[in-house]
Amino acid sequence: MNVTPFWLAGRPETGDGELTVTHPYDGRVVGTAAVPTPAQVEEAIAAADALRKEAAALPLHVRAEALAHVSARIAERAEEIARLITAENGKPLLWARGEVTRAISTFRFAAEEARRFSATTQRLDTDPAAEGRMAYITRVPKGPVLGISPFNFPLNLAAHKIAPAIAAGAPIVLKPAPATPLSALLLGELLAETGLPAGMFSILPVPNDRAPALVDDPRLPIVSFTGSVPVGWAINDQAPRKHVTLELGGNGAAVVLPDADLDWAAGRIGLFANYQAGQSCIAVQRVYVDRSVYDAFVPKLIDTVSSLVTGDPWDDKTQVGPLVSQEAAERVESWVEEAVAAGAKVLTGGTREGAAYAPTVLADVPADAKVSREEVFGPVMLVQPVDGVDEAFALVNDSKFGLQAGVFTRSLDIAFRAHRELDVGGVVIGDVPSYRADQMPYGGVKDSGVGREGLRSAMADYTEEKVMILTGLPL
Repeated sequence: MNVTPFWLAGRPETGDGELTVTHPYDGRVVGTAAVPTPAQVEEAIAAADALRKEAAALPLHVRAEALAHVSARIAERAEEIARLITAENGKPLLWARGEVTRAISTFRFAAEEARRFSATTQRLDTDPAAEGRMAYITRVPKGPVLGISPFNFPLNLAAHKIAPAIAAGAPIVLKPAPATPLSALLLGELLAETGLPAGMFSILPVPNDRAPALVDDPRLPIVSFTGSVPVGWAINDQAPRKHVTLELGGNGAAVVLPDADLDWAAGRIGLFANYQAGQSCIAVQRVYVDRSVYDAFVPKLIDTVSSLVTGDPWDDKTQVGPLVSQEAAERVESWVEEAVAAGAKVLTGGTREGAAYAPTVLADVPADAKVSREEVFGPVMLVQPVDGVDEAFALVNDSKFGLQAGVFTRSLDIAFRAHRELDVGGVVIGDVPSYRADQMPYGGVKDSGVGREGLRSAMADYTEEKVMILTGLPL
């Protein structure tokens, strides 16, 4: 099997090691990725640092055309890339194809934002002393970006690091997840077709134990990390003088109120608690249902979950495939067993086969159980009756996480109340918390992180304002 090269300052290279990539469903080897030497990592960082001024001055049309090229090439190779995602990640083709579609949009939105990345002006003559003066305000890159992307969306979350950096004129060094480096490396192949200057991007699949050295390097003043809570806050503590953005996950809650369409709510919640095998930071994990409709809603939810097609991710009909590894599935199994031992009831699911865990619904879950308090990152949800909006919103907020929440209601008053009162980065009305448009601001509060993704929002994180004051000559 050929070794997939990494990308060092825009060119393909091999190093002195390899990462073996296996398919989570059956364990077969699906590829190998070259691992750079420390000297090659140093060369990549030095190239990004050397390019910082040239990258910041890169004409907007050059940035936009490069990003548009990548978007178009992903579209041309869509099925190939989807199958690569399924091979290394194990997610069903249904969801892999959706990820490819989103990545196409991510690069397209970045191209559009690059063209809109213009200066603004501000009149200063609000006081007599400033008559004749005007401020000209631009946004300039803070410097090269270190992007660290996770395994669960190996293409699109890498895109959310790379695309805004290029759009903002910042070189980027990307470290993809060691379990799923191949999709990111394919992005490198497409970027290399654009003629961006050498040093504008490097994609380095180094093991996780080499990440702290990247975080420490002063030539990478921005760190954009998506991953686990402990690692994210450790990075934040490790680099207090850097600009760090963290997307750390959650335990997404959905609230079902009496005026909701119960069939719609059950269908959406049942599917989006289990899509990506629950390995999404905005998957539904906690479901709070008004007591007046609880008995009518729960059977509909069980029917939806029980009817999900599970199994081989290569089957076009499969909706729920394996987790990323057997170890991940065993952890989910242990958390469910712990909850059951403490009094929880399994309404459906609750079984494991290798790396696959059956879509599971739990009731009567103790408030301090891991499946309630932590991020399961597996196909498991709990359902609980509540007495009205006050209790529902209090339970949503009773979490150390705060990424997104969904509220199924037709009431505009409740919608605005949810937006005002829920301690989350985003509230989705009439649907699950799992909805995300790639151009919107996306991120959380509390242990869900700091900063925002979404192309314009990420570009703002990667840049800072720089002001020139124009002074008119006295008459």
